[in-house]
Order: sequence, then C-alpha cells, then structure tokens
Amino acid sequence: MTFDVTRWQTRFDELRAAHHVPGASLAVLSGGELHELAGGVLHRGTGVPVTTDSLFLSGSIAKVYTATLVMQLVDAGLLDLDATVVSVLPEFATPDPAATATITIRQLLSHTGGLTCDFTFDSGRGDDCLATYVKAAGQVALDCPPGTAISYSSLGYVVLGRIVEVLTGQTWDQALKDRLLTPLGLGRSVTLPEEALRFQVAMSHLGDPGRDPDPAPAWDLMPRSAGPYGRVIVSAGDLARFAQAHLDGGRGVLSAGAVAAMRRREVDSPDKWTVSADGWGLGWTLYDWNGVFGYGHDGAAIGQYAYLRVVPHAGVVVALMTNGGGARRLYAELFRELLDELAGVRMPDPFGPAAEPPVVDMARLVGDYRREGVVVTVAQDDDGARIRYAFVDGMKDFSPPLEMDLVPVSETVFAATGGGSSFSEEHVPVVFSTLTDGTDCVYIGMRATPKSVPISG
Repeated sequence: MTFDVTRWQTRFDELRAAHHVPGASLAVLSGGELHELAGGVLHRGTGVPVTTDSLFLSGSIAKVYTATLVMQLVDAGLLDLDATVVSVLPEFATPDPAATATITIRQLLSHTGGLTCDFTFDSGRGDDCLATYVKAAGQVALDCPPGTAISYSSLGYVVLGRIVEVLTGQTWDQALKDRLLTPLGLGRSVTLPEEALRFQVAMSHLGDPGRDPDPAPAWDLMPRSAGPYGRVIVSAGDLARFAQAHLDGGRGVLSAGAVAAMRRREVDSPDKWTVSADGWGLGWTLYDWNGVFGYGHDGAAIGQYAYLRVVPHAGVVVALMTNGGGARRLYAELFRELLDELAGVRMPDPFGPAAEPPVVDMARLVGDYRREGVVVTVAQDDDGARIRYAFVDGMKDFSPPLEMDLVPVSETVFAATGGGSSFSEEHVPVVFSTLTDGTDCVYIGMRATPKSVPISG
C-alpha cells in the first residue's frame, strides 16, 4: 500500500497537539521505502522545531542494541547463550551464591535471571563505569529465583554490556559504534551526551496529564553506566533503519539464525499491558495481535518516550520518538491507525477496568510484597481495595509512597488509579501471578515482586 505522507503528516500533527506532546518524530518503513515525519518543538522554552534529523533519548530500546551486540558474539563463537554468566564474567555475583552459579546469558537477555531493575548507582564517567557498576550490584538482592518468572531487569543488561566489553576489549559505547552503528550507516545514533551536542536534540518535558508540559530541570539524569539498558540517543529514522536490518535478516551485522533466535519466544508475560508484551524473546518484546506476530520495544527516559514496532509478514516498521506529554496516548491512537492500514494489525483496546468490574475475593491477595528497593502493600477495607507502592532502603528518596485504588479487570488483573503524575498512565496495570516455585507475586511495571512470608510466633 502506498504511504500517503501528506495525510499522515496531518494526522500526526492532530494527534500530537491533542495529547499535548511538545515534539515528536515518526519513521515508517512500508513497501520497502522509509518515510520520515516530524512535528512540534524540541524545547517549549526555545521554540526550536523538531526535524527528521533531530535526536531523542530512546530509553530502554537500548536493550535491543545491547542484545544485538551479544548475539554478534554468539555468531562469532565467543559466547554460548546457555553458558553461565560467571563462566564468562567471574566477578559477577548476587547475594545468593547458588543462584549466581546458575544464571545464564539467555536468562539475562530474556529477563528471566531474577536480577532486579531499579538499582540506581552512579559509577562515574570513566571507561570502567560498567565494571564498577557490576561490582556494586553484587550486593543487590534478586527479585526472584533464576528461571522462575520474567522480571524486567535493567541491571541484567548492564551485566550483558560488561560481557560485551570483556569479550571485545572495547567499551560498550565503542563496541556499539564500531560493530553496529557504523556498519549500518546510522550516522544519527550516539550514546554519550557530548556526542549528542553535535545535533539538534529534544529536551524532556514533565507535567500533569491533559496540559502542555514544561521543560525538565535537566536534559538527562542517567549515569554513563545506564547505556546498555537505557541510553542510545537516536533519530526516529535511524531507529527504524536499525529495526530494518533485523527485518532484512541481519544485513551483514548478524546471522539469519541469530535474528530468528532473538524473536523466538523464551517466556510468556503475565503482564500484557505495561509494555504491551505478550512474551519476550532475546532482547525483543513479542506481540500477538489477534494472531498476527510482531516484535519491538518501548523506551522511557524521564520525560521522553519511544515506541518501536515491527510487523515482519508485512515488512512494516514504525518508530516514534517523543519528548513528553501524553505520549502513550499518541502512540496508542497513531499506531492503531497506521498498523491497521499498513499491515492489517488490530491492536488491543487500551487498558482499563470494565464498565461493570467483576467481584473478586481479595483475601488471598492482600499482604506485603517486597523486592530490592520497593515494598508493595495490598489492603482491603470497607471502601475497597488499595495498593501502596513505597520506595525503601537505597531508593527511599526516589519518590514519596504512591497510594492507589484497585479496580478489578479480572480475577488476577487490576487497574490502579489515583497515583498522581508519578505514573504516566491513567490506569496502571497491577497483575497478580505465581512463580514456578509456588511463590505468589505481583507485577507493577513488569517487575515481579514476591509476597513476603509472615513470620509465625
């Protein structure tokens, strides 16, 4: 189908304005041709317009770049997906020696190694930042035993980035540049802020839903060690070209076998709403759109939000970069229309409670759930069910506790409301599940938080 650039530019501008997104860039691959659109401003204070050459923070989409580097090492025979991490990186550790000895490369790639996500540690700007981070992370408790569940893990991707460094003899930043960005001709993709200053770069914006947000106090608050999980600074066009290389069988940077392995389902996702995940491959989020297969990833970087979707049967790639406001709603409406027209995809309805929520027995769900840095308390009284999400220990100053009402969607899925601007969604998915070892847990933000066992007597 021919892509009507003028019509889609108009629709893009309408939706961006309606959802108070200051600026955005869109790239669409369809019919073998890449189309790039842009609208709005990079910074509401300066009024500089977004162009198709503008760079944005891609957030967690960086994980797919790191996964691709890891798979290059597999292709080269330097790494085995089922090798234990300690066999490649002897300094790797967790507080559980038995678990440490079993965690594999495959588990880190698929978020099933049990490592946590929100370990905030600034290991400096030096070339040793990943090594220093991995050493410090050795004291961080696991979310759950390895192999018992999926639990989204940024920490695991720093470990993978460090493995890339050890096996290539390069920093992660340099390895990415030499082994992916340069061979693919991605000239508007960088990893360091000082490199980004060569280009026009989007400023993050923050604010309450339903109104124009204001520029954030700082452009990027992440340390250099966040690179492997959270910082590739990229144009929408370059992001789409990176995905196109995967779509085209690896295009000289990855074997067809490695490409196929990355999109093969490793684990199902109990939480199918936070990042629209039906399952996970090796790096890629996997989607099942009413029988149509797709893959991609979401990214967030304190006020900037990115979305990447690939529909392989149709040869379609859609990449959206934004700098704040109601980015999730812009994504949902725009991608629903684009993917329907270009690939015959029917995306699921937006998450939220039913008009008549079911009655659920909360007795088995109430209690405390805990993972590193977070305590989740589920309670019920005469006014209904509530959830309290509190940061503790090393993360206690990250945010005040969040108090939300719980509205049932099903027996195990709830919509949390009333969290304020700390969550970007009107309805936050809260999903109760069970680990394969029988432990109850709750998912918020794709993180598995096990239920605490009461101490008797």
